Amino acid sequence: MKVRKISVEVQDARQIPALFDKENLIGQPIEVVNWAEYSYRPQVSFRIAHTDKAILLHYRVKEDSVRAKYGEDNGNVWTDSCVEFFSIPAGDGIYYNLECNCIGTVLLAAGPERNNREAAPAEVTAQIGRWASLGRESFEEKVGVCKWEVALLIPYSVFFKHRVESLDGREVKANFYKCGDELQQPHFLSWNPIGVESPDFHRPDFFGTLDFE
Repeated sequence: MKVRKISVEVQDARQIPALFDKENLIGQPIEVVNWAEYSYRPQVSFRIAHTDKAILLHYRVKEDSVRAKYGEDNGNVWTDSCVEFFSIPAGDGIYYNLECNCIGTVLLAAGPERNNREAAPAEVTAQIGRWASLGRESFEEKVGVCKWEVALLIPYSVFFKHRVESLDGREVKANFYKCGDELQQPHFLSWNPIGVESPDFHRPDFFGTLDFE
């Protein structure tokens, strides 16, 4: 998938949805149900672009319930209504999992495999700009159809195990996910298919390819 380079300097994540609309960026679906026992499929899409300084992400979600229990970074946000971006920005096999619940609380860690991952320090996660349509206050699960959006401004300095200064012309292996492990209808959707028997997003061998302009 091509990732467009945008020349506008973005200072605030809340600018991203309108900027993407202006640039006519089309949403890409996160819709692959990899495990039949988790067949529920909310409507999810993402848009992505990059600038000289950052990756820009915008997710749109429509699901049958929503939860945001975790309000502090590096908590168990994957159990909430959660969208995720896993990527290998430096091409050396170390991948980053950036997970974000519906109020913009993030989890960020790095490593070559699922186990023994290194969590990002608070001063690193604090660099991630966030905008959430539901606000930033935590809440327990609300049952009923809900639409929500989050936008993330991810400076390259967030890749704390590497010195990433630009992604211009780079090919990056990545995947995008939607999950909600503790919702009334647990689900595990992906952008690129995952060919294993049970839910596991920590599978860089099934990442797709992003071609950055």
